[in-house]
Amino acid sequence: MATTDNPRDLAFSVPDPSPSSPSAETDSARSPGKVRAFLDLVKIEHSVFALPFAFLSALAAMQVNGGRVRWVDLLLITVAMVGARTFAMAANRILDRQIDARNPRTAGRELVTGAVSVRTAWTGAAVALVVFLAAAALLNPLCLVLAPLAVVPLVVYPYAKRFTNWPHAILGVAQAVGPVGAWLAVTGTLNGSGPAWLLGAAVGLWIGGFDLIYACQDSEIDQVIGVHSVPARYGRRFALHASTVAHVVTFALFVWFGDLIGLGWLWWIGLALTAVAFGYQHLVVTPTDLSKVNRAFFTANGFVGIVLFVFALLDLVIRLDLRP
Repeated sequence: MATTDNPRDLAFSVPDPSPSSPSAETDSARSPGKVRAFLDLVKIEHSVFALPFAFLSALAAMQVNGGRVRWVDLLLITVAMVGARTFAMAANRILDRQIDARNPRTAGRELVTGAVSVRTAWTGAAVALVVFLAAAALLNPLCLVLAPLAVVPLVVYPYAKRFTNWPHAILGVAQAVGPVGAWLAVTGTLNGSGPAWLLGAAVGLWIGGFDLIYACQDSEIDQVIGVHSVPARYGRRFALHASTVAHVVTFALFVWFGDLIGLGWLWWIGLALTAVAFGYQHLVVTPTDLSKVNRAFFTANGFVGIVLFVFALLDLVIRLDLRP
């Protein structure tokens, strides 16, 4: 391989680590658990982060518009959210496979090892995109018209680390779409959608904030291979401070959303527990100790999504008379 003085050139000129020969493709196709491997590739279980907030937005819209749960809408919202997220993750893994191959933390990912072929990953991404668009079409015309716009940040995000030190912000924009889309799925109009935009902004800042924490793990290798991120450019300490600010604003937006919708004491209990989870993840991760990043990333943030949804649901049902 030719040498280069520019580490960024090196990062994006390595050979494709995925199987390319016919025999390799055949071996990959014959390997057991292809579906399981693809689901591992896209981390399907991480839907727990954003999906509860789509449900919360949809149920709040239902409460405002008649107070009755529309189960078919919730099902289609679930399909749309999982489809969009699966497409985004598959595209991200495909486009980043050469970068992943150079990072010891990600070198075991399925497209690097050959557990999933690039062809299989593209097929899965295409199927997920079709599922998302079909669900949007079944919801209402506005959702179908706006669906391509929702895809844009999902595609831009994998490239962001090539041209900006703030790819986390683009990830936040991609995640903010969920609550807004769920509200529009129920109402079919932008009129009165202010609460959804508030919740979307909160979710975007929340996920962008903990992505700042997660990216601290790769700050040193990112500097070597030319990948852009806040920790790589400004240091871990700055990234963790920026994450704290993002989560303080997130919490304020959650408070505002609850007040706007008319949520009561059950919502505030959920918010109190959320404050504890936010505080925990910012205490256990420090610039010099990243050993608990995964605990902060998966445990604390998964807890936030579930707790806020459960307590909001209880408040909507008990106090605001949301009916099945």
